[in-house]
Amino acid sequence: MLLFYADHFVLPLPPGHRFPMDKYRRLRERLLASGEFAAADFREPPAASDEQLMRAHDAAYIARVAAGELSAAEQRRIGFPWTPAMVERSRRSAGATIEAARSALRGGRVGVNLAGGTHHAYRDFGSGFCVFNDSAVAARAMQAEEGVGQVAIIDCDVHQGDGTAAILAGDASIFTFSMHGAKNFPAHKQISDLDTELPDDCDDKAYLDALQRGLDEVFRRVRPELVHYLAGADPFAGDRLGRLAVSKAGLLARDRLVLQCCQAEGIPVSVAMAGGYADDIDDIVDIHVATVRTAAAFARDG
Repeated sequence: MLLFYADHFVLPLPPGHRFPMDKYRRLRERLLASGEFAAADFREPPAASDEQLMRAHDAAYIARVAAGELSAAEQRRIGFPWTPAMVERSRRSAGATIEAARSALRGGRVGVNLAGGTHHAYRDFGSGFCVFNDSAVAARAMQAEEGVGQVAIIDCDVHQGDGTAAILAGDASIFTFSMHGAKNFPAHKQISDLDTELPDDCDDKAYLDALQRGLDEVFRRVRPELVHYLAGADPFAGDRLGRLAVSKAGLLARDRLVLQCCQAEGIPVSVAMAGGYADDIDDIVDIHVATVRTAAAFARDG
């Protein structure tokens, strides 16, 4: 299984910024130190090209991001100050999801982006720490470049994949499933092909039961040739932005459930880490490490 990373393309943030940028470096270091992965398993992805980005984003928006022409209000909506490094990192993160999907399709069964999950980016604006929507970009790249037909996006970040739903609205070839907190960001939800809204303080059993029902519905309605899975760490009980009460064991069971369903259907999977905002960054990294190790086990045994 190949793991694509872009943590060395650091997005410079002001002191006290709430986005845990360092989690990506720590995740890769923990995985490499575990001995379960060889150095050759870690790959630096190419940056997503304009052509790839334009399948999901407005050309004028891409040009304004590249040229540093985003207004102060647009930068506030994204949550990051514009810098050339922000542009490069955003392109690399989208490129990592593209390559994770490509490696899964070409025999790896599972491919992993050690970042990604930027599902709040819309066609012509960014939002919620998301500049380009890697899920939509990668899905359409695989359709255009690898001949994939039906794709399913299974989004288990605690926040709705609103940008993904908006970009892909009306596109029957990409099925969008989002399972998220009903009262969490964004305040105004979009309409995915399937939305499962969870109450505050949702625990492991309720969470996993809802996920099983959702997955059953996804695979009843479509037969995807590729699944893109957003394995957010933010449903965790200790997440300051999550509002749910799911344990680390519950999130591990979630990952296994998603991958088992895909394995049973014989579907390659690309995985992105998505959100995570626990006060202790090691809790975020623990959850992401467990996701990657679970994916690797399915890649070996599937």
